[in-house]
Amino acid sequence: MRIGLILTEALGGLRRNISMVVSVVLVTFVSLTFVGAAILMQSQIGTMRAFWSERAQVVVSMCSTLSESPNCVDGVASEEQTDAVRTALDGDALRPLISDVRFETREEAYANIVEQLGEDKASLFTADTMPESFYVTLKDPSQSQVIVEAFGGQTGVEQVTDQLQYLEPLFSALTVATYIAVGIAALMLIAAILLIGTTIRLSAYARRKEIGIMRLVGASNRFIQTPFVLEGVFAAFLGSVLASAAVVAGVHFGVDGYLRGRVPFITTWIGMQDAAIVVPVLIAIGIVLAALSAGFAIRRWLRT
Repeated sequence: MRIGLILTEALGGLRRNISMVVSVVLVTFVSLTFVGAAILMQSQIGTMRAFWSERAQVVVSMCSTLSESPNCVDGVASEEQTDAVRTALDGDALRPLISDVRFETREEAYANIVEQLGEDKASLFTADTMPESFYVTLKDPSQSQVIVEAFGGQTGVEQVTDQLQYLEPLFSALTVATYIAVGIAALMLIAAILLIGTTIRLSAYARRKEIGIMRLVGASNRFIQTPFVLEGVFAAFLGSVLASAAVVAGVHFGVDGYLRGRVPFITTWIGMQDAAIVVPVLIAIGIVLAALSAGFAIRRWLRT
């Protein structure tokens, strides 16, 4: 019976403050959508980093006829210089760090250029102008600097390139975007908390006579507070559900329906399983923040 009375009071409060409830729902919806987007974006960054870290290689390019590096003053790398790099890669010092080494000849490099650029643009080059290269896959990509330092100044080596460094600007940009989303979400959550507290206080003020009667008949503060807390929790729950729906729709239509087909060089995308993890997190955040905000607001009002 007491539960029924509490629910009746809560629903009555929602009807009396419908405009404020809608405001709470919308603010919670927007803020938690940003939170969900930030979580998914960070998950996407982690997925991409793990995928490319496993596949990124360190490329040791030998001197060619077009090389202008100070290490290439003698022209095209000699067979002895190439063998020296191969021996060092197979040596006891570097072998424990390396999982695989692939040697690319000039002919293979030219064939790759033709495949990437097409025969018309690739006609500017010839197989003789292409460099021979060693593609080194490391067991731990963070150790790439060891390879760079080992061959960076060696005669006959034009340059040593860590492929992962080309992706770092992308990861950095995405991380900054995540921080921006988190910042906006934090501001919106603060606005939602303040709005919930204001709504509860206005609702309590409108029902001050009822609260006074409840106190006179011996109702406990917990019994008086519970309907107001439920009002805030219900409004925040609706906003959380809408935010969850927006996150799921974004993954389904934005990632699966659009980005997978339009950005083919990224093969690892977040999916619905990631959205399914985010949904309960958003709902929990909404409910907990609303309960704390409403409980604090009504407790302070009852003390006045």
